Amino acid sequence: MNIVKTALTALLLSCGIICVPAISHAKERQGTVTVQVNLNAPADSKNVRLWIPYPMSDKNQDITGINFTGNYASVGVYKDPQSKSGILYAEWKEPSKERVLTYTFNAKRKEILSANLPKKEMPLSKEEFRAYLDNSWLGATEAKIKKEAEKITKGKKTVLAKARAIYDWVLDNMRRDPNAKACGLCDVERLLTERMGKCADVHTVFVSLCRAAGVPARDIWGIRMPKAKEGDMTKMQHCWAEFYLPGHGWLPVDAADVHKIVFDKKLSSEDAKKLKERDYFFGSVEENRIQLGYAYGMLNPPQSGAPIIYFMYPYAEADGKTVGEELVGYNFGYKISFREL
Repeated sequence: MNIVKTALTALLLSCGIICVPAISHAKERQGTVTVQVNLNAPADSKNVRLWIPYPMSDKNQDITGINFTGNYASVGVYKDPQSKSGILYAEWKEPSKERVLTYTFNAKRKEILSANLPKKEMPLSKEEFRAYLDNSWLGATEAKIKKEAEKITKGKKTVLAKARAIYDWVLDNMRRDPNAKACGLCDVERLLTERMGKCADVHTVFVSLCRAAGVPARDIWGIRMPKAKEGDMTKMQHCWAEFYLPGHGWLPVDAADVHKIVFDKKLSSEDAKKLKERDYFFGSVEENRIQLGYAYGMLNPPQSGAPIIYFMYPYAEADGKTVGEELVGYNFGYKISFREL
């Protein structure tokens, strides 16, 4: 029976009816993440609201041991309607001297290694991936992105070739800006001119160019695990991206981490092209990161303030007004820590 099953599997593979997964895993890392919040909101506030990224399990990570406690009036887990990303939401309904919440979870993260990439790609359903081909949010900049993408991908026939051409262009034509706020402001119009930024900037450009070239793509918001067995993660948020390879699934890219190596080592453009990480981060990412989701804009429940650029950082409001810095909120009172398991 096993011989027949093996022969049938081989036949289906050879006919292209089934395929070997495009993703394989190697190294793993796991630990406990603790988010401690002591909101620096006015004591007389009558309605204080808090949103925290709530990572979810998928093929690349296992999220377990979830627990949250505090003196909130209510708490719940919601999903972003568009991306289906998780959101931990809490409310305080009365004036209080102290508003606290502690949220913990265990994360087991796997290194992603690209493998068995197709020699011949399957057709792409543009209707199915319409949301990941949409650049309408760029407004007037959409036409500029389209023109740039056409130049970059000229002569490239496959999704994989187009994505690689765009990735290489981003590496060769953009650079790290150590002074950019948080993970960047994702101003694509400015980035096309200045061509420098941090991880969210770089990958917003990558995603926009991919979509303009007909390659489904999306940003991923996440956070890094410290190199040590214990450490502070409060300011270790990180963004990377994915593009969709028909018949094989989503593949990660991290041009920003290559830029960081080039910046830290002060490498010339020629030496930068020789980095082994250049090839590694096209289709692979290491195990020292946790994916927080894809949410941006209006959250769930909706905030009173303006749409946010990305949901990587906790966000809070008191009586309808943003508490702390709108983008990162470091000064509204929270700490994120890690302990390896």
